[in-house]
Amino acid sequence: MNKPITRLQHGFIDYPYVVVVSTAPVLFGFRNEPAAVLMCRVLSGSILVSSIFTRAEWGVLRVVPFKTHLALDVLGSVTALSAPWLMGFSGNRQARNTFLMTGLFGLAAVLLTRPEELP
Repeated sequence: MNKPITRLQHGFIDYPYVVVVSTAPVLFGFRNEPAAVLMCRVLSGSILVSSIFTRAEWGVLRVVPFKTHLALDVLGSVTALSAPWLMGFSGNRQARNTFLMTGLFGLAAVLLTRPEELP
């Protein structure tokens, strides 16, 4: 499969993703769901830390290989997809759907990104 997203473009996705996920409780109306709010903070924080430490053009400290970053993105996406049921907020439509879309978006970004390491 020809993967259209380069390592550099992936970085342009990650940082806005952090902002959207961290503000999702307010943007999508579920700030009264403590478990979902906590998971937004955990997911956005972990993606931010992963991005800062990734060995890529957009990484600040550049110590984590890009393929490891992609593996962490998969882990975060699977966590997002399962969080509504594991953390008990699947009955909150806004929170559940936000996490499902977040997880699917994350998986799509990984699947469409070329796993090329920075030389």
